[in-house]
Amino acid sequence: MSLTDVQRDVLRAVVDTVVPSLERDDDPTGFWATPGSALRAEAAIEEVLLQADPVQLAGLQQLLDALAQVGFRHGSLAVRESLLGTVAAMSPEAGVGVATLRAASALFSYSLVDEGGRNPFWTVAGFPGPQAEPTGPIDAPLPVERLTQDMAADAVVVGSGAGGGVIAAELAQAGYRVVMLEAGEYYHEGHFTQQERWATENMLYRGGIASTVDGNAALLAGHTLGGGTTINWQNWIRPRPHVVAEWGLDAEEWDRHIAAVSARVKANADCSDLNGPHQRMTEAAAKLGWSHHRTTRNVDPARYDAKIAGYTQFGDQGASKQGTSATYLRDAVSAGARIMTGAVVTRVLAENGRASGVEVEGGFTVKAPIVVLAAGALETPAILLRSGIGGPAAGLNLRLHPSSGMFGVYTEEQDPWWGPPQSAVVDEFADLGDGYGYLVEGSHYFTGIFAHQFTAQARTGRAHKAAMAELNRTGDFLFVLRERGGGRVALDANGQAEHHYALDDPADVAAFRHALGTLARLHEAAGAVRIRSGARHLRPWERGQDLEAWIAAHGAAPIGAGGIGIGSAHQMGTARMGADPATSVAGPDGQLHDTRGVWIGDTSAFPSASGSNPMLSCMALAHRTAERIAR
Repeated sequence: MSLTDVQRDVLRAVVDTVVPSLERDDDPTGFWATPGSALRAEAAIEEVLLQADPVQLAGLQQLLDALAQVGFRHGSLAVRESLLGTVAAMSPEAGVGVATLRAASALFSYSLVDEGGRNPFWTVAGFPGPQAEPTGPIDAPLPVERLTQDMAADAVVVGSGAGGGVIAAELAQAGYRVVMLEAGEYYHEGHFTQQERWATENMLYRGGIASTVDGNAALLAGHTLGGGTTINWQNWIRPRPHVVAEWGLDAEEWDRHIAAVSARVKANADCSDLNGPHQRMTEAAAKLGWSHHRTTRNVDPARYDAKIAGYTQFGDQGASKQGTSATYLRDAVSAGARIMTGAVVTRVLAENGRASGVEVEGGFTVKAPIVVLAAGALETPAILLRSGIGGPAAGLNLRLHPSSGMFGVYTEEQDPWWGPPQSAVVDEFADLGDGYGYLVEGSHYFTGIFAHQFTAQARTGRAHKAAMAELNRTGDFLFVLRERGGGRVALDANGQAEHHYALDDPADVAAFRHALGTLARLHEAAGAVRIRSGARHLRPWERGQDLEAWIAAHGAAPIGAGGIGIGSAHQMGTARMGADPATSVAGPDGQLHDTRGVWIGDTSAFPSASGSNPMLSCMALAHRTAERIAR
């Protein structure tokens, strides 16, 4: 299936409505005059649309046809902008469709590059672009293989990230014959281009466009060797003591596992330089009397370079990031483990209630009496469901640490691409009195994703370009919420994972709105002259206006599809540990209640939301699980 010529013409007109060609006398770089179609953004959107769910594709095609029928292609810019608004107001479905097309138009227009690796909008936006060309692997590449025949091992580990990497290394070093199966591909410094589009398409789950089927939440997860530890923002935060107790973990033993993994990844606070946005955040927190601190990060001080630290989601060219590809996977290989990339596990094999191996796409099997599922909380439950194991709780209790951000515009340049994406945390509201709350953190910086997010409140093409022209003076603060409620992972008609989530617990909704107010007050205290949020019905706040009234107005916006979008970089809980087989998938040690020899080795095992960036908790829990397996 493909778009018709008319649909392509309408799509190109949508792109040039969101990112239009505008006349302006002072335009030396062509920022204002260049339309999005000059980057062929419409072709990139079509390529993504054709990979979408057939129902979603059909809906967007109907929307394009409807726009064609009302003469959208031939209208002036003002007419096209008005038509998009009118159509979006016709129904919730139409609103989501228009928002999707507007967001995609902005995302690709500001992230696609020419043959020279540049984008004509970057100079005015203040984005310096890639700071270095790939120079080849700094360390010897890991020896990865392709699965071309059936194999046998003592243990097969599905996934290579924070959980799977640790368990594979610990088992291999204990003498087990270990085979690791990674669905993604292996990339290293010789591949990393510091380009948003390349990294998104090659190293993120579902090409970086994953979302819940209800449209409520965007899902950011790794899909490459090293999993999330290859693309995450390196925030190394311990869960709070009450969470450790809630999970039923012995505090003394937990500290031992924390110490072990922290040492292996060189966790330290010496490489947490504050760029402009983090300086504004900490200054504001101090002014308001709120608790805050610098972050600890998994980084090698000898290789750390603040100039390229801000590109870490696009791949760390300096090899300072101590993800599993730099640490535990090397330990595993040194102890004899084998790594298979491009290996998608379809189901677990079991005989008489015990694990016997896994089946892999292509018809291959890996036989092993120990199976560790560490494919991430979005995919581990799908493997369980396809296998018919895990019990009634498999796929339930999906926690996302729902997040949203606010952009503050300042009078001075913030240089947000220099330094780590997250180097400070405001933890004043980590516990709102009942063990639940949120952290305020900084963000990785993007041109494409931020252009996408700016479409929420930039109602015209001129307003959107004006917002992008301020990007280097913009600070992004976000929150990470520890929620009570949750969603679920199910299987679609093709047996693939589909994710459902709604933030509908009243206490979670109240905390989410409380956090929005906190972000706004931080920006105001830091001196922002303008604040943008994800509330589509509101205009940005301008200094001199009533901030509290603007915050209160967010209460009218729904949370999720059609309102303030939810972002999630932390997924957990979908195969959780617990004592009761009716409400948990695995026992307190991580082994399935109903299938011996199958272990949960990733954030799926979390009994509840961790309330902190989960990499440290995942690694420590995996270290604990590996000990249980070896016993």
